[in-house]
Amino acid sequence: MKTKCLIIGSGPAGYTAAIYAGRANLNPTLYTGLQMGGQLTQTTDIENFPGFPDGIDANEMMENFRKQAARFDADIHDGVITDVDFSQKPYVATTDRGEKIEADTIIVATGASAKYLGLPDEEKYRGQGVSACATCDGFFYRKKVVAVVGGGDTACEEATYLANLCSKVYMIVRKPYLRASEIMKKRVEDNSKIEILYETNTLGLYGDNGVEGAHVVYRKGETNEKKYDLPIDGFFLAIGHKPNTDIFRGKLDMDEVGYIKTQGDTPRTNIEGVYAAGDCADPTYRQAVVAAGSGCKAALEAERYLQGK
Repeated sequence: MKTKCLIIGSGPAGYTAAIYAGRANLNPTLYTGLQMGGQLTQTTDIENFPGFPDGIDANEMMENFRKQAARFDADIHDGVITDVDFSQKPYVATTDRGEKIEADTIIVATGASAKYLGLPDEEKYRGQGVSACATCDGFFYRKKVVAVVGGGDTACEEATYLANLCSKVYMIVRKPYLRASEIMKKRVEDNSKIEILYETNTLGLYGDNGVEGAHVVYRKGETNEKKYDLPIDGFFLAIGHKPNTDIFRGKLDMDEVGYIKTQGDTPRTNIEGVYAAGDCADPTYRQAVVAAGSGCKAALEAERYLQGK
């Protein structure tokens, strides 16, 4: 198979890139990856994407993205790209079925995955009290009690954000200290709504209709170990994200975590004709509307690159 533009990923960045590339007559080919619709499909309602005054179901919105991309002749495949070869032009990508795709330009929009603790209950209550994004879901917990897991800057930011909405925020911190920067530490320590539970681990969650509490343990394995139940309405993970960029290691420039480095304000990578859009290149904002904008930029860059060939 040959294509002018191969898009890898199907979140807001990938589908927006497909819409713009399609309207520019690039006839893009898009491979959805394992999680069709990206991280957004892990949440329920979306209230902060412009144009939906009453909010919209996340899966419905991503299906609309897909339909819009298809309308402009994007060739959408449900499959995974498992390898890429940038050593020759056109570039060659390999699918999970062993098919080879020759592409003049590639837009990487593989997203990132929130890290979870690995508790079965996280899956059980996902979308029913378990979240990995306070900005996305915090609004649903106004005047309620929530817990944030983590002790770094991200956890402190999420806890501070939630404290503006919720009646009480617990921070569940495994270590006897916060790993966060001094300014973030001070911010949570000075906030009367935030209570930090040091040396505490989560064992599980409970509740008949969504999350009603967490089973936690203080000083696990120590002589003064204490297990107890913590009544909460929401459980927010803030232990980091992992960009889905493993297949590009050693090929595209990345930071130490694996986020793809782009040049200045552009989506350009260190390889010409290859662009990164969305959360795989964004450790900072991680919002659907930002990802969509970066997908647009990547498609415009790909179009300009092809015109100059």
